[in-house]
This record gives sequence, structure tokens and C-alpha cells, in this order.
Amino acid sequence: MSTDFLPVSRQDMEEKGISQLDFVYVIGDAYVDHPSFGHAIISRLLEAYGFQVGIISQPDWKDEKSISVLGEPRLGFLVSAGNMDSMVNHYTVSKKRRQKDAYSPGGVMGKRPDNATIVYCNLIRRSYKHTPIIVGGIEASLRRLAHYDYWSDSLKRSILLDSGADLISYGMGEHSIVEIAQALDSGIAVKDITFVKGTVYKTRNPEFVRDAVILPSYDELKADRKNYAKSFYTQYCNTDPFSGKKLAEPYGGQLYVVQNPVAMPLTQTEMDDVYGLPYKRTWHPSYDAAGGIPAISEVKFSLVSNRGCFGGCSFCALTFHQGRIIQTRSHDSILLEAQQMTEDADFKGYIHDVGGPTANFRHPACKKQLERGVCPNKQCLFPKPCKNLKADHSDYLSLLRKLRKIPKVKKVFVRSGIRFDYLMEDQDDSFFRELIKYHISGQLKVAPEHVSDAVLQKMGKPEHAVYQRFVEKYKRLNQEEGKNQFLVPYLMSSHPGCSLKEAVKLAEYLRDLGYMPEQVQDFYPTPSTISTCMYYTGLDPRTMEPVYVPKNPHEKAMQRALIQYRKPQNYELVREALLRAGRQDLIGYGPDCLIRPRASESEKNRKKGVTVPSSAGRSARVLESGRSVKKKKTIRNTHSKKKR
Repeated sequence: MSTDFLPVSRQDMEEKGISQLDFVYVIGDAYVDHPSFGHAIISRLLEAYGFQVGIISQPDWKDEKSISVLGEPRLGFLVSAGNMDSMVNHYTVSKKRRQKDAYSPGGVMGKRPDNATIVYCNLIRRSYKHTPIIVGGIEASLRRLAHYDYWSDSLKRSILLDSGADLISYGMGEHSIVEIAQALDSGIAVKDITFVKGTVYKTRNPEFVRDAVILPSYDELKADRKNYAKSFYTQYCNTDPFSGKKLAEPYGGQLYVVQNPVAMPLTQTEMDDVYGLPYKRTWHPSYDAAGGIPAISEVKFSLVSNRGCFGGCSFCALTFHQGRIIQTRSHDSILLEAQQMTEDADFKGYIHDVGGPTANFRHPACKKQLERGVCPNKQCLFPKPCKNLKADHSDYLSLLRKLRKIPKVKKVFVRSGIRFDYLMEDQDDSFFRELIKYHISGQLKVAPEHVSDAVLQKMGKPEHAVYQRFVEKYKRLNQEEGKNQFLVPYLMSSHPGCSLKEAVKLAEYLRDLGYMPEQVQDFYPTPSTISTCMYYTGLDPRTMEPVYVPKNPHEKAMQRALIQYRKPQNYELVREALLRAGRQDLIGYGPDCLIRPRASESEKNRKKGVTVPSSAGRSARVLESGRSVKKKKTIRNTHSKKKR
């Protein structure tokens, strides 16, 4: 097995004695040979199975010659837009062009096209009419069937049809890509590879859909958004490898796009093997002159310990991509990688993270999931934790303790998301206490997302009271450990179900907390999430009940402004929002007010004989309200210092 970078040029092929590659992998990212990059995992895995793989990174999509620099592959092209969806990579939620691309050399934007998977496949097809094309990665995986496209505000067909590819390898892809490669190598035509789990193919043969759940046709989806909501929820309930059914989506002319059931999760041994492949763990040296690839800075000294998430947040696509069954690496595998990490010349003694989509998930939610899969119509943590949930952090705690003992390791941080409701279910405080004592650097980032239970219900998040209990316990344990560490809450505006009324409630919470976030995440409708389905259809697909959706850009701006109501530039938006919500009581000089009246309004009040409190009067009321107000100011100042 190669211990060098994979070929990126004819010269590399000649030096390795390769006349023709088995696969050419076309990617929208720069080539980084690190297991946090999907292209590195897939290419190294194929290499381990004896296949020769070359990389074409960020080809010039305006030049057909850019796709043929490695020649025609023997078995096929692999195509991925990269670690991020190309449209999310390019545009903010307000559809403004981003200025930097962390996955490109030097962070330069513009190295890949919009809808990169489709563009790359069409580029290949112009030069290679019959060579098999297999697409994968987050962009293709989440567009495998008809989907709402936020950027064009339209319902789009399966990416398989618009790209001209032959197969989609959806999800994480290790099992399916090896099976596809072996099938092609054995002489099976790509059109006949219809049997691989974790793949999507197209067919006009009705025999292939006899055992499938037939979804509404594309024409039916376009005609009635209720059909789309029903179809989406059928897909959502079939994302489990044990219980999931084959799905078929009809298009005109007796054409079907068929999604095979989900591939089985990796065993711990398989996970260890994948992360034990001979990665170079850095970017290709051709990027040195540009300053390298910024994205690696966040992962170079981090450790992946798990995959999957049973959290079930409505706005997250993990259910469709990694699944709800937790897959883990062994302690030995992680410790070996950590020890290798300490030998890196740039290692300063700090492991930046040990986790995954959710750091504190180190085993399936309950025992039955590895035998019968997850419950199709139930969530493990929402709306209340399931009675069968096994909330146990002992394995994760044991792993962190071992990592802390490795020579040259000064500190092990936990920066992946901590699911606080799961943490609160654990009756043993040992992990929580040691998290606070050893694995936080001054602050812990958590994601309550909102304070309105009505909005949290749409988000698939626990009620606000759970977060409040977590905050209280966090403060108490910090005091007991002699620490003075803070919580940084992630909050979201304009999620389906959130009107100005709920947005004002969130602003009031922040007022009482004495904290203003520096950044606000406006809800971003990306493919294959329940929240995006709500955004498009105005229906909650789980219940088919109507849901309020803030779509007007001005209203969304008001919701964002309310979260940062102290910013002077947000004054007019906040004022308008409060007036629209009927909350004029929050415009004034009292301690509970969010903003002051306009100067002209104050003058009008004076002429009418309305007394406006002086600053001295306001100070008196602040003093009368006791230490709580003073404490709010202290917290606010502390947050400001921390951010700076």
C-alpha cells in the first residue's frame, strides 16, 4: 500500500509505474490526505483493496482538457463536490457570495462551480461518453431524490438525472464504494449494478421496482406540496439500515430513480481499519506556495471517535447522511492516532477535539439498535428521552482519561457539540465534572437554539426547562470545582414555527441573561432536513399540520436584529419588530426595556406632560432591582472580554 500521496499528474503515474488508473476521483476541494476529508477516506480505502486511484482536484470546469489530465480510468470516475455542499460553501443564508473557501488553497473563493457535482459530471460526459460515473459526498447524498433547492427556490429532480451519472453512493460510502468497485472489476456493467445497499440508480425496467415503496412521482410533487411533505417523511422513516425499504421515485416515460436500502453501519473493527489507513495527514505539497488549506487547521490535531447521531434535530441532515446508529472507534485506535499526532513538529501539546457529530455519543441509544435498528416513527431524545435510552458516559470518560496521560499531551479539549439533554439523563456526574475540570478552556459551546417551546418542538429539541436545569447544574459544578467558566449558547432565528412573538421572547431571555451573541445563525434551508421540508411546504411532515414559516427577508432581518438588539445599527429593525409584535412595553427606559424611544418621541412625551425617567431615576430603579441586574452586567462584560 502506498505511503505517498496519490497521483495527481501523469508524472506521478509514471513515477509509480501506472499506465492506467482504475479510478479517477474528481473533487471540488483541494486534495488533503487526511481522514476528516471524504475523498481521502474513499481513495485510501480503494487503494487498500488493490485499486489504483488518482485525484483531479478542483478542475477548471470551463476547460474540457482539465478532466483528462490523468487519462480515462479503467473502471470509472468518482465525483464529489467536496466536504461541503458547493452552494452552502458559496452562499450565505441571505444568498450573498462568501468571500473565503476554507477548502481551497489559501482560502481563495471561486475554485469550484455552483452545483459542482452536476457540472463536473457534465464535463466528464463531454469527453467520456460511456465511462461509468459514480457520485458521492454530502452534495450528492442529500440530493439523491427530488428535493427543494433553496437557492433557485424550486423543486429539483434527483441529482442522478441532472448530472448524467450512473450511480450515487450515498451516506458515508465505505461499504458501497468497495462493492461497486469489485462489481465493475469483475466485468459487471454499471447499468446492472442495482443490488448494492447505499446506492441509487435509474431504470426503466418495472421489474426493479416490484419490491419497492413507490413514492409520489416528480410531477405529483410539483403539483402539490402536500405530496412532497408525505414523500419526504416516507424517506425519513426509511433511513435505517435494518428496517429501511427500497424506494422508487417515478419520472416521466416510465423512468424510475431507485434508492436501495441504507448500507449497514461500520463495525468497530471496520472503523478502526478506515482510520488506520496510511494518510499523509496534510495537504498536497503543491499547495505550499499558496499557504496551504485553511480547513485542516480545525482537524489536524483533532480525533474522530464516533459517527452518527440519534439527536434528531429537525434542521440537521445527519439522519440522511450518517444515520442515527452510533458507530465508534476503539480506544486503541484513537490512542494510536493521538500518539502519532504528538510526533508532528507542529503539535504544541493540545488535542483540539475528541468527538464527532455529537461528542458525548459513544454507543447506540439502546441495545436493540444494533439488532433491529432505530424506531422509524420515534426519536430517542425528543420530545422526551425514551425509556430505553442508555445514558452512560463511562466509556467516553475512560477514553479521555487515557488521552490525558499520553506523554507530550498538555490538554485534551472537547469542542464537538455536547448534547446537554443526554448529559442530564446520566445519573453519574463523573463525566460532567471532569468535562468542566479538564476539557474546557474558559467556555463551553452548547446549542439550546431557542427558548420558546413551540419553536423547540419544531426543531426537534428538548423544552427550554431542560436547558435551564443544565445551566444551573453547570454553574454548580463549576463552583464546586473552583472554576469560573461560561456557557456560549448557539441560537437560531427564523426557524419554521418562529414568529416575531417567539423572536421577542428570545430577546427577552438574552436581556435577562445579560448576553448578546456576536453571531446569529439564521435558519438555512439545505436539502434533506425536516426543517427544509417545513420551509418549502408550510407543513410539518411528521404531523402534516400547518406551520408558520418566516420567509420575508425583512421579517428575517428583524428576527436576527432582535437577538442582537443592543447593536445601534439594529435599532430601527428592533423597534419595528416590537411594534409589529405589540410589545411597545419593551420600548422605554425601564430595566426590562430592550431599546429607548426615539429622541423625537421623548420630546413629544415631554410636551404632552408625560414624565420620562432621567438617567438618575433609571439608576435608582437598577439599584432597587437588586444584585440580579448588576450580575447581568458582569456576565455581559465577561463575555465581551472572552470573545476579544
